[in-house]
Amino acid sequence: MKNQQIFPGIILIGFGAYFLLEQTGLTIFHQFSTWPTLLIIVGIAFLGQGYRTNEHESILPGVIMAGFGLHFHLVGKVSFWPSNNIGMLILIISLGYFLRFQKTSKGLFQAFLFLILAGLLLFYDKVISYFDLLQNGMGFIWKFWPALLIVVGIYFLLKKKK
Repeated sequence: MKNQQIFPGIILIGFGAYFLLEQTGLTIFHQFSTWPTLLIIVGIAFLGQGYRTNEHESILPGVIMAGFGLHFHLVGKVSFWPSNNIGMLILIISLGYFLRFQKTSKGLFQAFLFLILAGLLLFYDKVISYFDLLQNGMGFIWKFWPALLIVVGIYFLLKKKK
């Protein structure tokens, strides 16, 4: 019973602090008075639930929400932070799967799949510039990679479990 109070407790404390700081009108907190901050608060609540109560399935949504919030806070404000939103969001999902795998031993394949996809999206231009000879072939693959994802997805849906 006590463990079930962690998620709503963190949500209430986080939202209460958020709205209290918003009401103060202090300029130092003005940059954090945005929707990504709310995502971070909800993500931290999920992570707290996942780690404190051993409900490890909450780790993945926690990392995704906190990571998305952090990404949207940092993009455009920190010089080294990538501006490729899709690549970063998929990388954050991959990180969530890796952290969940650490506790549940489930989802390692998905973690690596998302990691590879994120790498392709984040570093596509750099990889292609290094391999000029492969540019035409990669261009063809890049054009049809969604169809490849659909075929692989259908395979996993139709694959019989042993």
